Amino acid sequence: MAPPPPDARRSARVDFLGVGFDPLDLDGAVAWLRERRVDDPFAYVATPNVDHLVRANREPDLYDPLYRDAALCLCDSRVVVRLARFHGVELALAPGSDLTRLLFETVAQGGDRVRVVGSDADAVRRLGERYPHVVLEHCPAPMGLRRDPDALAATAARAAAPGARFVLLAVGAPQQEMVARAAAALPGAEGTALCIGASIDFLTGGQRRAPRAVQRMGMEWAWRLLSDPRRLAKRYLVDGPAVFPMARRWARGRRAGGHDGRVQ
Repeated sequence: MAPPPPDARRSARVDFLGVGFDPLDLDGAVAWLRERRVDDPFAYVATPNVDHLVRANREPDLYDPLYRDAALCLCDSRVVVRLARFHGVELALAPGSDLTRLLFETVAQGGDRVRVVGSDADAVRRLGERYPHVVLEHCPAPMGLRRDPDALAATAARAAAPGARFVLLAVGAPQQEMVARAAAALPGAEGTALCIGASIDFLTGGQRRAPRAVQRMGMEWAWRLLSDPRRLAKRYLVDGPAVFPMARRWARGRRAGGHDGRVQ
């Protein structure tokens, strides 16, 4: 059965913290990806987590269109799912790293071309060794895409070039979503992009994911913090906790009749 059209999917989105999430778990997202063909009009998948939602609260003019225009906007975070449930909202969980893994393991067919935008050559080589049934194409991306419109446009054009069934955008948020949205606006753009962050590092051993039991407890953030405290302490201990007062403001705004509770 063909997936519903984009407008129908967006009308079914569930709002939390000012972001509309599609009601699809991993199985539903995988089923959607299986329907996508190499010559389909370009579309992209975004997977906001706590860090992304905090940033989106501070810069809604930048982030809102990136998530609104995604073909799928999926919840990456068990913390967000549980926080939403506490406030009476049911979100489906579809972790981006798991979705990237399943794309290679259950969606991509032998000979499918997968274009990786960003990451580094060694990681892409290891990815190819792990999944030899696909044809990997690496497109390095420059730093500073957010502040360089010309580089952003050139990267978007490379992402949307014909020939790749799937495109993995690994240049970090919000750059990867900006590239994806710009690519989707190009005439004749084809393929399906996933905004994947550090997923390639998890797949190739550059970073270790938490054990499944830790993931199910919603404590993967703590695992990652302990694995790299210098880099992640600010994200998880300073920036991330802002999501809790955000949720309280959002809930108050909803009860008051529509205000989304964002920072004013």
